[in-house]
Amino acid sequence: MSLSELARTHVAPFQLRLFVCGQTANSLHAIHNLNLLLEERLAGQYMLDIIDVLQQPALAEEERILATPTLIRVAPPPVRRIIGDLSNRERVLLGLGLHHQLPDESTFRP
Repeated sequence: MSLSELARTHVAPFQLRLFVCGQTANSLHAIHNLNLLLEERLAGQYMLDIIDVLQQPALAEEERILATPTLIRVAPPPVRRIIGDLSNRERVLLGLGLHHQLPDESTFRP
C-alpha cells in the first residue's frame, strides 16, 4: 500500500481549521481552549490546522473569515463555524456536534 493510500485510509473523522490573528490574547485563548477540549473529547480522532490570517490572508479571504478567532469544522459535514475565544465549552461542544444539550438559559450569562 502506498503512502497516499495509507493516508486516505487513516483520515481523522474531525477536520478542523482555526483562524487566528497573530499572537493576540484572544488567539492564544482560543488555541489553548480548543486544544484542551479536543484532547479530552477527540484524542487521536481529529486534525487541526491553525491558520494565522496575517500570514495567509488569501486563505482567510477564500474562507470568508470576517472575525477571529473562527473555528471551522470541515468534516464531518455539515460545515460549522464558531467565532470567539472558544471559552464557552458547552457552545463549542454543541457547535462541533459533540453535545446535544445547551445549558439552562437562565444560568447562562453573557
